[in-house]
Amino acid sequence: MKVSEIMVRNVCLAKPDQTLGDAAAEMEWRDIGVLPVAEDDRLVGMITDRDIAVRGVSHGLGPEACVRDVMSTEVEYCFENDELDELAYKMADQQVRRMPVLNQQKRLVGIVSLGDIATSEGAVAQMVALSGISQTGGPHSQSSPLGTLT
Repeated sequence: MKVSEIMVRNVCLAKPDQTLGDAAAEMEWRDIGVLPVAEDDRLVGMITDRDIAVRGVSHGLGPEACVRDVMSTEVEYCFENDELDELAYKMADQQVRRMPVLNQQKRLVGIVSLGDIATSEGAVAQMVALSGISQTGGPHSQSSPLGTLT
């Protein structure tokens, strides 16, 4: 099974200069916990509701602070033609619950979540992703320093 078969295609984006308040409101309205961050048609980061709380509010940043101040710039991604099992191992290894999906020109075409994998028909992928993501720590824990887009 290919990632393109389970990914969500209609993805809402944030901009680096958007306020945390606006990003949080968008997440609340859409009932989501993550927004890919794009600039000039390129993926430059990801921001989660947890980033806003842990990297923002806990460090004294208010709703007028910019998304760029708390977003993760080290973003793991996959391609739409990747195999689901391959994606599950990657998500488990990186301990991420959501991953942006790019086309061959490295343009954002969707996003895939642990929930998407859990409701797919890939039993091995479900087990691998859930088991690996559930481990403590990892490169994308909130205590990790902000990195760069890979």
